Amino acid sequence: MFEAAELSRTLDKKLYKTELEGLRAELLSLQQELLHCDFSVLLLISGVDGAGKGEMVNLLHEWMDPRHLETSAFDQPTDEEKERPHFWRYWRALPAKGKIGIHFSSWYSDAISDLVAERISVAEHEAYLNRVNILEKMLVDDGTLIIKVWLHLGKAQYKERIKGLAANPQTAWRVTQKNLDNIKVYDRFRDVAEATLQMTSTGQAPWMIVEGLDPAYRSLTVGRLLRDMIRRRIDTDPKFLISPSVDWSQQRHDHTTLLDFVDLSKNLKKKEYQQQLAEYQAKLNELARRAHKKKISTVMALEGWDAAGKGGMIRRMIAPLDARHYRVIPIAAPTDEENARHYLWRFWRHLQRAGHMTIFDRTWYGRVLVERVEGYAREDEWIRAYQEINEFEEELTEHGILLLKYWIHIDQDEQLARFKAREQISYKQHKITEEDYRNRERWDDYAWAVSDMIERTSTQRAPWFIIEGNDKRYARVQALKLLCERLEQMLG
Repeated sequence: MFEAAELSRTLDKKLYKTELEGLRAELLSLQQELLHCDFSVLLLISGVDGAGKGEMVNLLHEWMDPRHLETSAFDQPTDEEKERPHFWRYWRALPAKGKIGIHFSSWYSDAISDLVAERISVAEHEAYLNRVNILEKMLVDDGTLIIKVWLHLGKAQYKERIKGLAANPQTAWRVTQKNLDNIKVYDRFRDVAEATLQMTSTGQAPWMIVEGLDPAYRSLTVGRLLRDMIRRRIDTDPKFLISPSVDWSQQRHDHTTLLDFVDLSKNLKKKEYQQQLAEYQAKLNELARRAHKKKISTVMALEGWDAAGKGGMIRRMIAPLDARHYRVIPIAAPTDEENARHYLWRFWRHLQRAGHMTIFDRTWYGRVLVERVEGYAREDEWIRAYQEINEFEEELTEHGILLLKYWIHIDQDEQLARFKAREQISYKQHKITEEDYRNRERWDDYAWAVSDMIERTSTQRAPWFIIEGNDKRYARVQALKLLCERLEQMLG
């Protein structure tokens, strides 16, 4: 794979200067066009040390409008980053639609260096690359143009470049002991890098290998690649509609869903409720303190019908907790900033540090619920979201996070009674709108969406718990009880 990038290509300086002027003008013009497009560009620059990765990033900032260029350099993870799932720091740095993002030392760097140093096994390396392919497919399916550039040097070229930099007093600071040590393991590095590129050069995100020996050749080649791929994408319909593999309309053989089997008659008397509420709140306080000490995080995802009682349930959960160690995230319609990125971006960015509890009031499941039912998401978007959500949740649980998902279920009569009650209470009137009544007309559509959601995203690591919610007292105690039980399991 790398042989074609070890030919010591050079470019005449005069030709370079002649072409550069026109290339810079085209790149600036493309940036202006891109601002009005419904997709972002993510440029990943990786490669051999000394092949010019840093210089290339600096040149792009010189050639283009830096206001619309966002560069993120990734070194060893900080303590803050280590306390969250691995891809958290990459999700946070995703560019908005209309922008170009440059990831310098992206999600490939650690995977290659860790295998070269034998800190991970080949099987672990391949499993990680499979996750990378899934991540890149998510982004491409959402519209992102991913451009992956590998700047390469052959073994002799690398050795000469590193020793040359070390011998020059003006550039010696750029050479680390690690760079010198890498000369000895170059062959191993080359083999691992080649296998990595072969596994991750896909139809939606192929690798472009560029020889890095001559700065003029390298710079002009990368600039042309960037120009041509953005131009091609702007000139192509950015929405690649995918035909659904399942005819979802034919799945409804009758009007019965799994929600019809929920026993909503369960209830608690007031005295029993008060006793159990106090018991489980005290238990939660003790468990939460232990979890914080052990740096075990909890993510709670609360979904349910309008007026199902999520707010009251959350208040009973947080009452015994230390306010410094939890955060409640109410999810409403996405902001312009959130709409400009993949729908999971806003949930990744809210993940807390180790030992904290994050409670989402409405969640990432909006993509397969309200966005599906109301038509805010195309059919291909919400169909693929099931797999994307399962992948997201698997990353959370693999990191050691306790993930709890509640669907709070009530029937239509109970919902209507609560709507009417809200209208009579001054401090609750703001919670009822015409849209709440309108949504009742699509109850069956939502019931089917909920049924599909639970069936396709209830996994062993992240199962759904359906909370019987017609009786608020019973629902609150049941939610607390489940939380305590799962925390106990995590704590051993």
